[in-house]
Order: sequence, then C-alpha cells, then structure tokens
Amino acid sequence: MSGLSRYKPVLLLALILCLFCPSTALATAPRVSSSAAVLMDVTTGQLYFTKNAARRADPASLTKLMTAVVALESGKLDDVVTITGRSSSVEMGSIIDLRKGEKITLEELLKAALVTSANDSTVAIAEHVGGSHDRFVRMMNAKAVALGLFGTRYINTNGYHHPNHYTTARDLAVLTRYALGLPKINELVQTREATVHWVEPQQREEKIINSNRLLSIGYDGIDGVKTGTTPMAGNCLIASATRDGRRLIAVALNCYDRYRDCITLLDYGFEVVKPVTVAGAGEKVTQAAVTGGVQPSVDAVAGETLEVRIDPDFLSKLEQRLEVKETVPAPVKQGQSLGQAVYFLDGQEIGRLNLVAAEDVPRPGWHRQLWDKVFD
Repeated sequence: MSGLSRYKPVLLLALILCLFCPSTALATAPRVSSSAAVLMDVTTGQLYFTKNAARRADPASLTKLMTAVVALESGKLDDVVTITGRSSSVEMGSIIDLRKGEKITLEELLKAALVTSANDSTVAIAEHVGGSHDRFVRMMNAKAVALGLFGTRYINTNGYHHPNHYTTARDLAVLTRYALGLPKINELVQTREATVHWVEPQQREEKIINSNRLLSIGYDGIDGVKTGTTPMAGNCLIASATRDGRRLIAVALNCYDRYRDCITLLDYGFEVVKPVTVAGAGEKVTQAAVTGGVQPSVDAVAGETLEVRIDPDFLSKLEQRLEVKETVPAPVKQGQSLGQAVYFLDGQEIGRLNLVAAEDVPRPGWHRQLWDKVFD
C-alpha cells in the first residue's frame, strides 16, 4: 500500500468534517446581500459587523429619520400646519394625498412620514418648521455635522435621488441610535398601523400601515425602524430589535433581500456576539519601571475585570495599546494608578482597563541610600 493510500480514510473523514462541521469562524460570520451594512449596539455604539460602512450610498427614504429629528427638535408636535401648493403637488412614491389649504398637526405629519413613509408629509414638515424647504434642508445638514455624520449630505427631506444627496451605512447607524433616544420617534418607528387625522377637514382620516415587514412577521424583539426604496438606492432597511435589555441596530443598503439581511445581522448580534473577559481584576498586564525604589519595576495589574461583547472567534484579533507612565518614582503604593490598557478590534476601541500597582515599592533606607551614593 502506498503512503498516500494509507491516509485516504483520514483525508475522507477530514473532508466530511469540513463539509458538515464547518469551523466556528465560518459558521458565525454573517453573509448579507447588501452592498453596505452595519450592526451596532444602541447602548455602547459598538459596531459588531461592518461591510463597506464608509462607502457613499443613496439613502432613499431613510432620509426621513433626519427629517423627523430636526422637526422634533425645532418644532412643536401640536403645531397646526397649513398645506401649501408645494407639498400638495408631491405625487411620487408613498403619499397621504395632502391638499392645498388643508390643516393637519405636525405630529400627524411625522406619523405619516415614519410609519408609511409619506413623501408629501416631509415637504409640509419642512416648510412649516424651517420656513422653507431649502432652509429646513440646511438645518438637516447642520444636524448631520453636529452628530459627526461627515459622510452625509442632504438635498431634500424625503430621499428622492440626487447625486449630491448621500450618506453611509455607519452614519445611518449613528443617526438611528440618536433618533431612537427621542421618545416620539422611538414610538412611531415601531407602530405597525395607525390612523392619520386632519384638523381641517375634520372628518378626513386615513389608515396607514408600516412599510417595515419585520414588524408584521413578528421577528423576536423587533421594534423599528425604517424602509427605503428607489431605483438608484435599491432596497434599503434599518431594523432594530431588543432582547434581554439589549437593543441592536442593523443597517442594510442596496439589498437583494433587505429583510433577510437584517434578520441575519440581528441574529448574529444576539446569538453569536457574547460577553468575553479580556482581563480579570488583579491579573498582570505589563510592568512599570520604578526609579529610586528597592526594586527596579512593579507589576501593573488590572484594577477591575474588563468584559467586552464580541464574537468570541475574534478574541485573538484584539489589539492592546498600553498607556503607562515610562517611569514611576518611589515610593509606589499598592493600587496606585499606573495608566491604562486600551483594546481595539478592527481599529474600533471596545474597552479600557485601569492599570494599578500590584504591590508597594518603598524607597531604600538611609543606610542603603548612603551606600549607593558612596559606591555608585
């Protein structure tokens, strides 16, 4: 029997194991059809997954999140808005058929914009809150800068395609995290269906259904957020879900199946990303040089346990950067601060650890100091 023949059964078994028992890394890494995607933790802002996160993209109706933020922070929900010719002339995409001269509150317009993605409502919002559509857009851009959305620029309030109207998946996640902190937006983005009521004519009302299908199919913990679709942007979705007190945001842009992509991302965040202990309290991390002490160095240990949430497969990829004093003069007291250890994953800071002295390092006695002076 040749040497290769002797190993054929082993090779066959290895092939079977590869096919039916793939490695954890391959099994857990999410695969999405979207051209750009992000998964973010709402509490910490940590990104658990990115795909072309900084690539410029057309946001379509995801734009309306910023429209709602500016409207809420600069207007009053009970303001009565008189519909103008510009807002009543909007006919493209989803609308609630606003008519010139009608009156409706700002709150009802926001409901229409965020639940059923009504394009005419955002124009009415802009004209009322900003005084004009274009001034309101300038307010949107100013807010983007204030939030650090440096990959974002707005030309309109509803997301109609324009070459100078763009954002990124990361910016959308940051914006969504901020927007969900506003109670009215948080309420509306998880509303499955509602009724829009007019002030004048009093009898007019219209039932609306949320365009986010994840709300209707009952994905576990789903609580938002917004769909967007244009021929240039493709199918886009921002989805959020909460389980066991953890809320995650999934952004998927230009997708083949936006709902499947967001489910894949959210499942990854809830089921794969776990708390991992980087260092336990008292664990040695490095050493610090000591001058004028009975010993030349002291162990720098973790002042507390540092736990981070990551895919456990990525633990070996953590990068540690030490911010420790070059030298520490004696006497050194046990528990004295020596600096910090900072941990990064793919360039993103995910945790900091205080480093403290493991023991006392006193100065030598007077006789030892005299000896050193004489014979040094």
